[in-house]
Amino acid sequence: MSLFLPPLFFVTALLYAAVGFGGGSTYNALLVLYGVDYRILPTIALACNIIVVSGGVWRFSRAGEMQLSRFWSFLITSIPAAWVGGRLPIAEVVFVGLLGFALLASGARLLFMAQPKAAEQASETGIALPMVIGATIGLLSGLVGIGGGIFLAPILYLMGWGTARQIAAACSLFILLNSLSGLGGQVTKLGDTALLSDVINYWPLLVAVLIGGQIGSWLGAGRLRADWMKRMTAILILYVALRLLWRWIGMI
Repeated sequence: MSLFLPPLFFVTALLYAAVGFGGGSTYNALLVLYGVDYRILPTIALACNIIVVSGGVWRFSRAGEMQLSRFWSFLITSIPAAWVGGRLPIAEVVFVGLLGFALLASGARLLFMAQPKAAEQASETGIALPMVIGATIGLLSGLVGIGGGIFLAPILYLMGWGTARQIAAACSLFILLNSLSGLGGQVTKLGDTALLSDVINYWPLLVAVLIGGQIGSWLGAGRLRADWMKRMTAILILYVALRLLWRWIGMI
């Protein structure tokens, strides 16, 4: 394992935790760029995701921001879909392409999307649409090793689903549960191969994101301006996305 990976994972976790996300897509991209076998990338990234967002879920729950009675319709399809996605085999060129475009979309969203105004009253969304959204994002999440919150957040804002803090809480829970489910699928897929034992060699990355995530959560709780943290995170994501897509172009 490259000595550069732990500090890069530390910085990634710090920035993502400060803006309420896990960082799975960027962990994956960094591992691709450093030549790690693409088949074990989602397992490592999802484990890191779980560590980073667990603290956020706990804090939002204590603050009473979780709206489970209104959010279950997203989760009921996303959780099994993430497991299925984790189980599916995927070619390296498809994996790198999906990951690159996912990063590009999430980076652009963070950089250019204006800060939403808090909704005074949450809108009703029914059940069918949230179930379709949950299944779609969940499948992609498990397939490439991300939590999916970076895609869910702008959709919830457009739907007028709730306040900014309620949406952040929902995305944290979405990332955590999808990451757990996707990780289960990935481990099951790798269980009959020697690849699963290779994942253990990357344990320093878990320590790095644990420390970075705690610092990022502390900074995101008002110690630094949220707009600056969001811009720094977006720039990091877009830089990695462009490098990854350049590599993908060379593969095709």
